[in-house]
Amino acid sequence: MANPFENAKTQLAKAGKVRGFGKKELDVLMKINAIHEKELHVTLAGKETKLTAFRVQHNNARGPFKGGIRFHPDVNLDEVKALAFWMSMKCAVVNIPLGGGKGGVVVDAKNLSPKEYEDISRAYIKSMADHIGPDMDILAPDVYTNPQVMAWMLDEYEKIKGIKAPGVITGKPLAVGGSKTRDYSTAQGGVFVLKQAIDLFDMPPFNTKIVIQGFGNAGLHAARLLHRIGYKIIAVSDSKAAVYNEKGLDVPKLIIHKNSTGSVRGFPGKEISNEELLILDAHVLIPAALENMITKDNAGKIKAKIILELANGPVTPEADEILFKNDIFVIPDILANAGGVAVSYFEWVQNRTGYYWEEDDILEKLGILMFKAFKDVYEASKRYSIDMRTAAFIVGTSRILEAERFKGNL
Repeated sequence: MANPFENAKTQLAKAGKVRGFGKKELDVLMKINAIHEKELHVTLAGKETKLTAFRVQHNNARGPFKGGIRFHPDVNLDEVKALAFWMSMKCAVVNIPLGGGKGGVVVDAKNLSPKEYEDISRAYIKSMADHIGPDMDILAPDVYTNPQVMAWMLDEYEKIKGIKAPGVITGKPLAVGGSKTRDYSTAQGGVFVLKQAIDLFDMPPFNTKIVIQGFGNAGLHAARLLHRIGYKIIAVSDSKAAVYNEKGLDVPKLIIHKNSTGSVRGFPGKEISNEELLILDAHVLIPAALENMITKDNAGKIKAKIILELANGPVTPEADEILFKNDIFVIPDILANAGGVAVSYFEWVQNRTGYYWEEDDILEKLGILMFKAFKDVYEASKRYSIDMRTAAFIVGTSRILEAERFKGNL
């Protein structure tokens, strides 16, 4: 499987070549500010267990580090480094004053009890408390973490520090300082930019067929929002199954089925493989699961005209070349899924001011942010005759380098 950090380096080098960055600029952009690797001691299934935990802080030239924490058995340092790097780019692309960080714990979260979940969450904060803070590094949910995990983590941090510091964690429940819309903000941001791309292709909603790979938080809410607008969701998948109906799935009933059974398996429709799902005849493909899902081996078979990357790093650099050659319009992750970090930023601002916004206010602010980011990236793609990912990297890196220059680091 492709190394995500090597993918990140390849993506940066490609953008750097277009913009003419020298070695000094590339070194500044790739430099990891800090890597914190810890050993957590917890009890799992009645046994004392050691778990490896990471926090990578990439670049804070534009503001405090910011990024999620994932609980997953495949978490490794190169993955977390790549995700921290992409988060720096993402914050710069949507032009919010934050940098990039990421964290993870190597654990199979599917088999954890609620007590084990809580113990790991608190152990993580105990190990990282001196490296995070509202003005230093702000945490958020990611794969197999959620608002409850964030609430435990916030509680542990505040107990350790003896202060109230809601701004150290975003993606929290509303009761402890969370923001409205945060639960669906990644999907909503993606929908905002997808609508602009669809307008470019002149696709009417009632005739636009969409496939979603991954039916967790981002994929589920994307299906809900797009179905409400009038788009036809013809296939979805999760880690257990994929279901397809050429005439369109009943999304509200599918969501109920998923929430009650834990999977899309068994929902009316044809059960297909994940490989088949990716190459269905559709207008839009939304990878909303894990990285490296679209590779040089399957990119040439993809029939969708638009790919919206709600997952982080779902397309490898080799696949990018094939997709661009085949005139497939890829809206890259550092733009497509930036709605999550944008509303996390809004949550952080609300925590710092003690003034909380209504849902309509947040959606209006998010829409303005995402529309502007799409416009900036699309114009860069046209200016340099390049793909949208490279254009997004040019927009993001230019803003980071501008901050580094003013600080005297270049």
